[in-house]
Amino acid sequence: MSGHDRRSGAQGCAQSLAMAHRRSFRDAIEILNGLITKKRGGGGAVVDLDRSPSTHDSSRWENHFQLVADHLKLLGLEEPVSKLSVIHVAGTKGKGSTCAFVERILRASGFRTALFTSPHLLDIRERFRLNGEEVSEETFNKYFWWCWDHLQANEAEQGLPMPRLFRFLTILAFKMFTSEDVDVAILEVGLGGRCDATNVVRNPAICGVASLGYDHMEILGNTLAEIATEKAGIFKAGVPAVTVPQPAEALEALKKRALELNIPLEIAPPLETYNLGDLKLGLQGEHQRTNAALAVRLCRGWAERSDHQEHKAILNEALEQGRLPDSYIKGLVEVRWAGRAEIVREKKLSFYLDGAHSPESMEACAKWFSSAARADNIHKENEEISAFDIKQFYTPTSNSRQILLFNCMPKRDPNLLFPPLLDICKQQDISLELAIFVPPYSSYTSIDNTHDSPVDPDLSWQKVLQQHWESFKEKDSKAEDYRREFLSGLENGYSSCHFGVSSAVMPSLPAAIDWLRFCSARHPNLHLQVLVTGSLYLVGDVLRLLK
Repeated sequence: MSGHDRRSGAQGCAQSLAMAHRRSFRDAIEILNGLITKKRGGGGAVVDLDRSPSTHDSSRWENHFQLVADHLKLLGLEEPVSKLSVIHVAGTKGKGSTCAFVERILRASGFRTALFTSPHLLDIRERFRLNGEEVSEETFNKYFWWCWDHLQANEAEQGLPMPRLFRFLTILAFKMFTSEDVDVAILEVGLGGRCDATNVVRNPAICGVASLGYDHMEILGNTLAEIATEKAGIFKAGVPAVTVPQPAEALEALKKRALELNIPLEIAPPLETYNLGDLKLGLQGEHQRTNAALAVRLCRGWAERSDHQEHKAILNEALEQGRLPDSYIKGLVEVRWAGRAEIVREKKLSFYLDGAHSPESMEACAKWFSSAARADNIHKENEEISAFDIKQFYTPTSNSRQILLFNCMPKRDPNLLFPPLLDICKQQDISLELAIFVPPYSSYTSIDNTHDSPVDPDLSWQKVLQQHWESFKEKDSKAEDYRREFLSGLENGYSSCHFGVSSAVMPSLPAAIDWLRFCSARHPNLHLQVLVTGSLYLVGDVLRLLK
């Protein structure tokens, strides 16, 4: 390209930047929608091929990862990113919650924080948080158009392709965080670790790996060792690493990578180490104590390697006394994380939302739901209950019933997801006697979850889920009469639904919520407890419809 052409390109970029304030947040969202590489999958789902390459094309994934570093260099962000103080967290389950704990602890300790996570539930800006708040549309706009214009100029002048969605968002996060003068940036790995876009950070302050399990096996590998090796790809020479108790196979893979880099790998001490008693965490579920313990150790490790002497002195004094600083406790108690063990209550209808989508996270979800549902039932038993007909979906020992509202991507195996859910609930005397399966409501081709549910949706995958559910429920026919009684008479009013003995396939998520509200009104003395799980997309859609 000639000097004249370069100058013309630069002038065009400058003019484009000058017009940035005229371009709206909606314009930015439309551009982001165009960065999704789409392929229609089973059940009407659309997957992002750029974020989920097949294992037969790993070189493509690695090449795209290298492009992120090239883009940062051309944008002049390589040096600013190298100076960013980063806490980097990977894992199969719990990495987002761990990041939320870390951010809240350090913010409570007086530091200016930045947090990058994925996916979002309601708004793209949830992925970018400064001091605990999602960035404003004005802030998002400013940095989005800067990145977009400069990347377009590079595409024209250098021949580098425009990054796809997740990589663009990662670059955008780096631009925001390096421009906003933050003390610490907490980065959640999007997928895997080794070739994740966030892994362009070469000198983080500390790295963490949350609980590992089987997920994204078509990308990361078929064994825990292979998956753990990909996650350990975020480890760096000279940077300490922390993890949680792991299955032996996974832990050995993490240790092997740490040994290769000659770095320490510590298992985070449990919260009981700090004499916290029965401290109630801001995030519910016993599994959150593991995530919180990892977060505390990451914060400690970050402080030890920082220049913040006053904070280190306060921390060391507390630890010498076998406790945590008050700011750490404040962070553990006040943390919030939408869509993870969250409860939304209506009059006689409660929704328990958790984005579990792997066997391990489904197990944790079942433990949390069982505990939360029992706690709510104990509270309800103290209220005055008027007489009503126990024949309609009611057992003589309880005035509440538990229902599952479920969808997952077709690549998930229901034979691995349903058993831990049902078994643990049964162990806790919680019986999910009815399951409702719904098709995707949000568009996987739209970053702002534009609702484009077809009038005649493809319900083939939901019917597969229903079949698997019924096969498991046939083994537990204890409450079959009550389920039938509850469903009886409803078929006429909901002719588009596909009812089974203990399940229903609904044509849309709004229809399912309307149906649940109808059932709640039909049984005014009954408290319906609805567990919403299987997908963070589903959780986000339910939150949007409820709120």
